[in-house]
Amino acid sequence: MLDFTSALYLGMRHSQRVLTPWRQLTLGRPAALERPPGSRLVADGLARLMGHESATLFASTLHLFLDVFGTLASEPIAIFVDGGAYPIARWGAQHAMAQGVPTSHFPAREPQALRGRLAWCRRARLRPVVVTDGLCPFSGRAAPLEAYLELVRAYRGWLVVDDSQGLGILGAGSSTAKPLGHGGAGTLAWLGVEGPELVVGCSLAKGFGVPLAVLAGSQSLVERVESVGPCRVHCSPPSIAHIRAAAHALALNRDRGDELRQRLVRAIRRFRERMTVAGIKMAGDNFPVQTPDLGPAAEPIHARLLRMGIRTVLRKTEPSDSPALSFLLTASHSPWQIDRAVDTLIAIVADHASAGLSNGNKELKRPRSLT
Repeated sequence: MLDFTSALYLGMRHSQRVLTPWRQLTLGRPAALERPPGSRLVADGLARLMGHESATLFASTLHLFLDVFGTLASEPIAIFVDGGAYPIARWGAQHAMAQGVPTSHFPAREPQALRGRLAWCRRARLRPVVVTDGLCPFSGRAAPLEAYLELVRAYRGWLVVDDSQGLGILGAGSSTAKPLGHGGAGTLAWLGVEGPELVVGCSLAKGFGVPLAVLAGSQSLVERVESVGPCRVHCSPPSIAHIRAAAHALALNRDRGDELRQRLVRAIRRFRERMTVAGIKMAGDNFPVQTPDLGPAAEPIHARLLRMGIRTVLRKTEPSDSPALSFLLTASHSPWQIDRAVDTLIAIVADHASAGLSNGNKELKRPRSLT
């Protein structure tokens, strides 16, 4: 079975034999009482990588965003959520809304729409908190973070960014040869955006292959979250095993990260070039989530691929709620695996196009021959 459903984009895996040993998984104490061994070193390493003053670790992004919004809600704020934000950050904002914080949504990636909403904050004497994803994985495009930050700065607010898709994948100094940049610091480094108003939450489960989360930002904000965040008091911190895996991921990123990112670039380019030659339009740009334009045939094609030993992701698109089929590419995919997936998809598309033409349906075009 060929698998194109894993978000382990760099192919990082952390077996027990390569990790520093541990005697127990947890201390049995919340992080507010005592940090797990090694957590400070890992947090400091992530802060340096991401270019922030400070960082701290959480068991998940859900714990992280509950604590971030719970902390920010201690002062008069209003929350504005980008319509394209991932659900977990939205859940954190909803928790603050339940505490009486004014919360609203604005159209995805539209700074002008946000500008109109923020004027109300000044009249209400509230600090705005704008919430967005750093990157849309399905389009491969970054949010207009620089424009958001400029607006937030004018109102002395905060810009909260979920950069789970960007951390480990994107970095500074992108070019035609290295579209993902280098270093793996994330979308903000890729765009060259920085400032003390930034609050960045990331899962390490994608780029770095470790199911824990990091909060990065100014030292004063991180210290506030560490001291009053309810999840740090009432929930378990990351296990020592996960912290050891995160340390291993940082070492791998330092020693081989750029090599893995370039291997990922080659896989993406091979996939896209072969699809383009076949006349199949693609969404995803240079990001590893690649979505061919299959129209209403996406669902039956997904089923046929699965029967032929190729796993893909079937998802619903917004706002139409129509199905789309995506391939998640990783640095572990070999050229023959990519070629087999592309050849199989092209053959299936040709079958569906022929069946559609015989029924008078011209929505799905027959791919061009690769020979």
